[in-house]
Amino acid sequence: MRYTHIGRTGLVVSRLGLGTMNFGSHTAEPESHAMMDHALGLGFNLFDTADIYGRKVAPGGTEALIGRWLARGGGRRDKVVLATKVYGRTADGPNGRGLSARHLIQACNASLKRLGTDWIDVYQMHHVDRSTPWEEIWEAMGTLVTQGKVRYTGSCNFAGWHLVSAQAAADARHLLGLVSEQCHYNLLVRDAELDVIPAASALGLGILPWSPLHGGLLSGVLRRQGGQATVRSTSARVAGVLTRRRRAIAGYEDLCAELGQDPSVVALAWLLGRPGVTAPLVGPRTVEQLDLSVRALSVELDQEVLNRLDALFPPVGIGGPAPEAWASQPPSVKLTRI
Repeated sequence: MRYTHIGRTGLVVSRLGLGTMNFGSHTAEPESHAMMDHALGLGFNLFDTADIYGRKVAPGGTEALIGRWLARGGGRRDKVVLATKVYGRTADGPNGRGLSARHLIQACNASLKRLGTDWIDVYQMHHVDRSTPWEEIWEAMGTLVTQGKVRYTGSCNFAGWHLVSAQAAADARHLLGLVSEQCHYNLLVRDAELDVIPAASALGLGILPWSPLHGGLLSGVLRRQGGQATVRSTSARVAGVLTRRRRAIAGYEDLCAELGQDPSVVALAWLLGRPGVTAPLVGPRTVEQLDLSVRALSVELDQEVLNRLDALFPPVGIGGPAPEAWASQPPSVKLTRI
């Protein structure tokens, strides 16, 4: 495993994070516990979850599952950088969701209880709450940090201007503010390159891409069709994408075959080489998938391969950040001193 700092902080995390959305729903508890043990053995230390994961099984089901794993001892809690999220509905009534001070503090205490821990390493806002002012959000987050319940604050699914406005409000209160942004980013979805990643990089935030394999579409789904395709790769959420992008995905799988690499390894290796990316969050359902993801750490894609990937999965516009991605930059004026 390789490690890096998350954003501008001193906190060290593994270059791959373990996403737990499948735990308790698609992956049973014994297998989930075994996978977390195996991840620790491989050097993973960043574990990501959310208070709404596993709620079809039980309220906060995935957090509770992780809490029972942590309770097994063996230094598990100290070895893990534990990240969870707040925003989604976790209680009835009009205040049962969002980022109000009431819900933030209530939800944090509930997450701590389910996880069986005294602190959350990275407490992430799962979505922007347009109805709650940043002053209220940072007052509550500051309280949780002062109480020792939260170490760092992160965001998920923010636009670039949300990151800037959130950080400006935190700066005004002399708070550290955001340290990471978790965004949807992979070869099939490159919109984050326009403003989210440039904004995060300018502010010193680490980027944690979620769904790096786009629900299995970048893990060799066509190769497996007729065999044992993953649950997520054949779900309604990605079926339409597979139909629209089938030719590109087929070309991608052919390229991976030329390279002698599994498609999931190439997809993760591409992300690991992107500017600003701290740690893609992999969501394996089996130990074998977890082992496969680690191979990406030793794969370096050369420029020819990167160019071919760009041809298969073009960036937005002509590539790069906005506005240059769609508006050519005028030549700079050369001034002569007299």
